[in-house]
Amino acid sequence: MTAEATGAGTRDDPWQLTTPPGSSAYTMYRDETADPPALVCQVGSTQLRYHLRAIDDLHAMLKAHGDWMPLGGADEQKEAPEGTVEAWGRASDNPVGGWYGLKKGLRGRFGVYLPPLLEALGLAELTHEKRNNQVRARGEASASPPGSTAM
Repeated sequence: MTAEATGAGTRDDPWQLTTPPGSSAYTMYRDETADPPALVCQVGSTQLRYHLRAIDDLHAMLKAHGDWMPLGGADEQKEAPEGTVEAWGRASDNPVGGWYGLKKGLRGRFGVYLPPLLEALGLAELTHEKRNNQVRARGEASASPPGSTAM
């Protein structure tokens, strides 16, 4: 299963996405007028915001990583598993020097909502298992992630 971007990524025509297992739908759009420019993620009645540069930064990190990486999605209040996209999205040594999430209390779940957008934009590949999903930059070397039964 591979996601394709539907929508233009604007407030009036947001990207229509689903979480990696396909269990929840959400939308995202670019808000370049925000300070700092943001990706707005609408999940039901909850709105999360991430630095807009997260698209390019995450893609660059995945390319440099060169292999499959676990997503590790976690709420802000929970510890992110080491070596995951979620941990990188809040690490002090990432390009923004900490959280990509912009709304205190809702800064987590980076590893849940950003990778499907990268996949939809053709920048990454994602597994779509019930749990323990992984992502890699599109075109990287290994054929399938460790322990995966589906691509």
